[in-house]
Amino acid sequence: MSRETLDAAARQTELAKLKGWSDAGDAVAKTFRFRDFSEAFGFMTRAALVAEKMDHHPDWKNVYKTVEVRLSTHDAGGVTALDFKLAAAMDKIAGA
Repeated sequence: MSRETLDAAARQTELAKLKGWSDAGDAVAKTFRFRDFSEAFGFMTRAALVAEKMDHHPDWKNVYKTVEVRLSTHDAGGVTALDFKLAAAMDKIAGA
């Protein structure tokens, strides 16, 4: 998968394919809300396994039943196709 950064138009095209993700400049972001902490933690555990296989790790924060996610390819200095691949995987895990 290419680690070349995407320009604004390409990011918007990719964002249109996803639900609830937004352009955060140097990242794409989404807030996931679950029924409770256990469900949020389960999501993070499953997403972590996918991220590890991809060797692409999210910036995220968990407070009770909310998980805030920011995806950026740090070594490329911005958003790449890899970020959208992980975003789509996270949506699938969350049942979005």
